[in-house]
Amino acid sequence: MANYRVGIIGGSGLYHIEGFTRQKWVKVKTPFGRPSDDFLTGELSGREVVFLPRHGRGHRILPSELNHRANIYGMKKLNVAWILSVSAVGSLQAKYKPCDIVLPDQFVDRTKKSLEHTFFGRGIVAHVAFADPICAELRELVYDSALAEGATVHNGGTYVNMEGPAFSTRAESLTNHQLGYDVIGMTNLGEAKCAREAEIAYATMAMITDYDCWKTDEAHVTVEMVIANLMKNADRAKAILARTIPQIPAQPSWSCHEALKNAIFTEKKFWPGKTKTELKPLLKKYL
Repeated sequence: MANYRVGIIGGSGLYHIEGFTRQKWVKVKTPFGRPSDDFLTGELSGREVVFLPRHGRGHRILPSELNHRANIYGMKKLNVAWILSVSAVGSLQAKYKPCDIVLPDQFVDRTKKSLEHTFFGRGIVAHVAFADPICAELRELVYDSALAEGATVHNGGTYVNMEGPAFSTRAESLTNHQLGYDVIGMTNLGEAKCAREAEIAYATMAMITDYDCWKTDEAHVTVEMVIANLMKNADRAKAILARTIPQIPAQPSWSCHEALKNAIFTEKKFWPGKTKTELKPLLKKYL
């Protein structure tokens, strides 16, 4: 039986987790170009894990430059079946305070990147179900772990994915606040879409760093503020990851792990050879 791994995508400092042993950086080639960095494989909490620094070591890649397809394809090639994402977000509602954690269950797409958020095209058409874009089972495991670690954690919420790299205008921020959305960030939607197509269960741990700029009685977001609050939450994020990972089942058996089952529209006889070869890690059980 295959030895499935757990993936972690987050800031460079996250891989300095106590107990993350047998570390080895692995280079992965993909038909979609270069991932953000090499992948760090190893063991944590008794499981094989794969870590990817989302913006590259040293934080060198803009959110809009992220190659989500290459990042998720690389995870799939390394036999990852679950991904835990950790990312900084701004709060759009007063109840979410800096250093709180939100576990989103919905996204609103404010990017212009749809073609870069799918593996399909080039002769093979697929439309995955995305009504519930976050894996509910994985989110619940993270929620229980966050509570056990004493975090102030909110289970569910809508993540607005803007493109950046500039932060929101006040008009944009007020609009998102008034629409009742919960948090805003620049990275997670593309990961979630590609993970669903790759049949990888995906959940986001959104770490509140600021109030964006809708809340005029608070200082508006700055890079210094984001970094300071991320550093405050880093140890807690590591503890939550270490507590969640051993609770993940050994075998992928959730609905996310069969996302392509009824999603591919193109008949097999029409699949172009080159596209079929490129997508083999995703399509092998359907070939």
